Amino acid sequence: MPDILVLYYSRGGSVAALARQVARGVGEAAGANARLRTVPPVAATTQTASPPVPAEGAPYVERRDLAECAGLILGSPTRFGNMAAPLKHFIDGLGAEWASGTLVGKPAAVFTSTATQHGGQEATLLSMMVPLLHHGCYLVGIPYTEPALHTTRGGGTPYGASHVAGGDDQAAPSDEEAALARALGRRVAELATRLAS
Repeated sequence: MPDILVLYYSRGGSVAALARQVARGVGEAAGANARLRTVPPVAATTQTASPPVPAEGAPYVERRDLAECAGLILGSPTRFGNMAAPLKHFIDGLGAEWASGTLVGKPAAVFTSTATQHGGQEATLLSMMVPLLHHGCYLVGIPYTEPALHTTRGGGTPYGASHVAGGDDQAAPSDEEAALARALGRRVAELATRLAS
């Protein structure tokens, strides 16, 4: 059974909640498993190393997770229309994986969460796709055949799953946002399964 790596950074919990929905969608596809992982935070002062295991939530990603996965789904909160620094820092360190083609030919997708409706969701999703293209991934989005894409009043785009957390940082996605996140996970898992056969 192929593993789909759901790799994310979450500070307030909303991206982690969306990641769990994406992982549920992966699990709904026959013959695929979700592997939830996160990246450690970064700081301007880097004298203290991150603990090897986070205090709670998903374990930190290891390079072998990238080699072992059949597909990759990246998630990040938006930072001025871009992914958050911890995820970017991790991706920037994947030169060896890029050179060896670790991710070439694997399906990949992206998801995000913002505080406001117009907080840069689509720009963030597009910015997260660029390194995936450089790594040779097949990008997967959400087609308009997904009914929730027509009716959502919060997050959800054809570029990937998204969530509007609001000013009070509501971690739980709406029913439509959750449905779209699961659809994205299913689509990546189904493509990875087809490519593996």
